[in-house]
Amino acid sequence: MKKAKMATSAKITHLKVKKKKLNYFREVQAELKKVSWTTKIELASCTKIVLGVTFIFSIAIYIADLVIKNALHVVSLITRILFG
Repeated sequence: MKKAKMATSAKITHLKVKKKKLNYFREVQAELKKVSWTTKIELASCTKIVLGVTFIFSIAIYIADLVIKNALHVVSLITRILFG
């Protein structure tokens, strides 16, 4: 008798979990219908902007790296001459 009650309660629990999952996916579907998706043209233009800005920043970082490297090289040469 105890096993029958346990099996029944397990089935009920399983059905509740299944119902919660189904409700979750229905809510997700409803929310996705509310989203305003970008068009292909907007996506392409935003992608171009991101790539362009990334390229510009990478060049700026490269130039800053060269300046710092050369400045440190000059400081190193000066210290070698003075304390060498």
